[in-house]
Amino acid sequence: PSDEHLERPPAHPRRPSPAKPAAPPREREVARLDFQRLRAAGFITRDNTQTRTSEEFRLIKRSILRTYKEANAPNSNIIMVTSALSGEGKTFTAINLAMSIAFERDFRVLLVDADVRKADILSHLGIKPGRGLVDVLVDGTLDLSDVMIRTDFEGLTILASGMAHSLSTELLASKGMADLVDEISRRYADRIVVFDTPPVLLASEAAALASHVGQTVFVVKAESTSRDIIKEALEVLKPARNVAL
Repeated sequence: PSDEHLERPPAHPRRPSPAKPAAPPREREVARLDFQRLRAAGFITRDNTQTRTSEEFRLIKRSILRTYKEANAPNSNIIMVTSALSGEGKTFTAINLAMSIAFERDFRVLLVDADVRKADILSHLGIKPGRGLVDVLVDGTLDLSDVMIRTDFEGLTILASGMAHSLSTELLASKGMADLVDEISRRYADRIVVFDTPPVLLASEAAALASHVGQTVFVVKAESTSRDIIKEALEVLKPARNVAL
């Protein structure tokens, strides 16, 4: 029988349809800081740069930046802010120091909330909680850039503490954390990185990080913290370079 009625294969194979162009990457959302709330709580903001607090942090900042420029050591751009005990103004200092550095023309700043058991930075800034430092330590596939928070304060980026974890203390005292600090220093070498860490005498994280940072800002509550407590905390921080009170 004739097969003329059967469909014959095309002379040339069918070419696949051209792939659709990839969608452009979405611009990362910018977190808006609650400047009114910050100003009311005594923090430095864009419109209160002539206050006594602003001037005091300029003095602290100048000393830190001078030491950074003169340093010839690994992780010299990593600044750890800690204290002996809680309630001494450590987080207040970390945030204001980061804000003050963000005003600089030649520097940007990354503020890291490494006090995971009392993570207050996002609540002070009026930013919703999300993934952060602990998530990167737990999930090896997660990149730092995936969790960093851009803000509408130009020059200021935030790395939150991240999810609650039963072994958060061990995670932040681990070699993985030390390696991550080294990575942050190299990868963001154009920034000053301010770590808000737990109090030295209440947790082991600050002591574990002490040898991996370029400078340590040690906050002391005036007319409150005893000399013996300060000495004990500084003994724990012996591995740290450039400790200033």
